[in-house]
Amino acid sequence: MNGRPCSKVACSEPAAGTLTYVYADSMAVLGPLSARAEPHSYDLCARHSQRLSAPNGWQVVRYSVLGETG
Repeated sequence: MNGRPCSKVACSEPAAGTLTYVYADSMAVLGPLSARAEPHSYDLCARHSQRLSAPNGWQVVRYSVLGETG
């Protein structure tokens, strides 16, 4: 475990990815867990990372580590 929980309320699963928003481009960017917690990002568990959606007109960009499946 990495010691950082999911940012979703009432979720106690360990964080697996980090979500950031680029408001100017209407984009939600989900990538591998960042090296440290950042104040303007959200750490999400695997389940919440997979279920992530964005508002209408926004796009979701998902980055993954090379060799990682899923």
